[in-house]
Amino acid sequence: MQLYVIGVNHTTAPIQIREHVAFDSELLGSALHELTQNGASEAAILSTCNRTELYCSTDDPQKALDWLSQYHHLEKDAIAPYIYTFPDDEAVKHAFRVASGLDSMVLGEPQILGQFKQSVKIAQDAGTLGTLLHKLFQRTFEVAKEVRTNTDIGANSISMAAAAVKLAQRIFGNIGEQKVLFIGAGEMIELCADHFAAQKPKSMTIANRTIERGSNLAQKISSQGIQSQAMLLNDLPAHFADFDIVVTSTASQLPIIGLGMVETAIKARRHRPIFMVDLAVPRDIEHEVAELDDVFLYTVDDLSQVVSDGIENRQIAAIEAETIVANRVENFMQWFKKRDAVPTIKALRDQVDAMRKAETEKALKQLQKGESPEKVLEALSIALSNKFLHAPSHALNQSHGDEHAKLEDTLKQLYQIKS
Repeated sequence: MQLYVIGVNHTTAPIQIREHVAFDSELLGSALHELTQNGASEAAILSTCNRTELYCSTDDPQKALDWLSQYHHLEKDAIAPYIYTFPDDEAVKHAFRVASGLDSMVLGEPQILGQFKQSVKIAQDAGTLGTLLHKLFQRTFEVAKEVRTNTDIGANSISMAAAAVKLAQRIFGNIGEQKVLFIGAGEMIELCADHFAAQKPKSMTIANRTIERGSNLAQKISSQGIQSQAMLLNDLPAHFADFDIVVTSTASQLPIIGLGMVETAIKARRHRPIFMVDLAVPRDIEHEVAELDDVFLYTVDDLSQVVSDGIENRQIAAIEAETIVANRVENFMQWFKKRDAVPTIKALRDQVDAMRKAETEKALKQLQKGESPEKVLEALSIALSNKFLHAPSHALNQSHGDEHAKLEDTLKQLYQIKS
């Protein structure tokens, strides 16, 4: 079995493609079981707004790619131009770079490490991790920690949440008079809420599928002296026109905000602008909304220019980080290659042990017959020596030319013979 990473990310595929191969986090466990039934002996799936990647041990990566297209009901030709496939050491290097923030849209951003760890936990709970992937991810998180500790890769990093605030300020200037709506209550929304709360908007509302989780986040915001409340997603159409800023990030597989809802809100607002940030993949907002007047809609791909601020210093740190990654890849591959020799070593030990048992049994029978222990031990040692040396001696005698010379050098190395 070989190690492979198969996937798409923000550098190879636009959001229109990424949203079609994204996985629902609640269904990841069952998806992993399907993948291991389709040619992968071990598997983990990393699915975020910027990437979908299969980490698997398999002899045929094409089977994993076929499964990916079938799972999402896509034609293989439709996603093939955007797919990358990394084998063995390239796969290891990619995993190390992803977890360290070197492959992120925001160079050095820390959120990806938490997302990676969560994906690995899901795979572990699903029972789809074996020795290879377990070792890979253990080393991956160690490398990420080393990079964070020994470089400034995360310094001056502007997150998606901070970028959303920056863009909102470009539209409204001071956002102290704006009403902000957050759709969802996950980690990304919490980060965005913290950044917007620092600007003291007029009010902040959390719309979520369940009122309890939304209320918990609203209470946290209220503790900062900002008027806040929670509401159910089902109530959104009736109140959507009240909000000036909308930030959404849910795990919904279908759009939550449709064109009709926004058109109705624009009329009710008498064409006062609405700033919208869709951080979800698949998207929460129908893409046609971007064509409306008085609507400023940004997706995760649109934020790339804003988050590039301060990238110069992080690029210098990235060079140091890449050196750490390269060294750790080499170390991991040494373990990986040694792992391939394990079956041969076991077979050799089993064969030698069988010889030892056979000769020991003969010696015990001779002792039981009353033969001299000294003679029995001498015979045992000679028999074992002859049996152990028979195969290499026979191979050396049967070889010729370059093959003989190579075999002779190998035997000298194995038996530490100086000549």
